[in-house]
Amino acid sequence: MVEVFLGRSLLNKDGDLVDPEEALRNKVVGIYFSAGWCPPCRDFTPILCDFYTELVEEGEPPAQFEIVFISSDKSVDDMVDYYHDLHGDWLALPWSDDYRHELKQRYNITAVPRLVIVKENGDVITDKGRKQIRDRGLACFRTWLDAAEIFQNFKG
Repeated sequence: MVEVFLGRSLLNKDGDLVDPEEALRNKVVGIYFSAGWCPPCRDFTPILCDFYTELVEEGEPPAQFEIVFISSDKSVDDMVDYYHDLHGDWLALPWSDDYRHELKQRYNITAVPRLVIVKENGDVITDKGRKQIRDRGLACFRTWLDAAEIFQNFKG
């Protein structure tokens, strides 16, 4: 379980609360710091959607990967609109949870978008997830998975 979200609730795209212990167990997690007002975010999010769809929704078996969106939007309405309009079918920390500010500090987020790939214990595999996806596509997932030290069922 990704300890970084221990004791928190996450949201899915339907607005339902999700237990992170169950949703993130034995997975590589991408913590996606992003905002709808940010043009580079709006440019990268569809690329991340394609990456996620190929790995998780179309993969057999689905890849051990999950994304948690951490919003830098100016309001809950802005976050919800951006999340529903452009994001994939991944999870989000509720906008009202001030823990998002602690996460930005913990992972030294000074600008968005930023995709930080972490192990189950929250240790960083890479803070250059966005660049790696742009440069290497799906191939970067194997590198992350090997670094994550989790039980693997991934065949790709």
